[in-house]
Amino acid sequence: MTDDNRTMRERMLAGEPYIADDPELAEQNQRALDLMDAYNATSVRQGPLRRRLLEELLGSVGERTEIRPPFYVDYGAHITVGARTFANFGLVALDVARITIGDDVQIGPNVQLLTPTHPIEPGPRRDKWEAAKPITIGDNVWLGGGVVVCPGVTIGENTVVGAGAVVTRDLPANVVAVGNPARVVREIGD
Repeated sequence: MTDDNRTMRERMLAGEPYIADDPELAEQNQRALDLMDAYNATSVRQGPLRRRLLEELLGSVGERTEIRPPFYVDYGAHITVGARTFANFGLVALDVARITIGDDVQIGPNVQLLTPTHPIEPGPRRDKWEAAKPITIGDNVWLGGGVVVCPGVTIGENTVVGAGAVVTRDLPANVVAVGNPARVVREIGD
């Protein structure tokens, strides 16, 4: 599918087709899974240890941000989380591409942020090619429980996404969106 000399990691981060079982990617994934397992094994009374593990796992994490275990990632290093953000139990953030979460974001339980994509054509999919598109969650967004955010989606600031919604397209700032696929049902005013 490719004949250039870039590494699979370089291709992955560029959003181009790559093969995930590349040795470099496998090592980075295993490191993340080790840190993720250690984080998920902490108790609520181990705040400083949780913070240290989260800072080591993620690309960056803002002040007074809390992510309740269990928390699941592919690499962790491609995730940035702003200040004062709260993620409830069971966040899945598959960061094959960048995931950017703003300040003051509220994330309900069992939310999924999914950057990976796979070919529609059976041959490349059988050959284990995949790609990814980044996800951006703006400041002060609220994602209700069970929300699924698909690859390449941006959600604008102050937007509320209702529980169980599947976000397949960008959502503007200052709206409420619900359903599958998520659709805007009203604007939010001051």
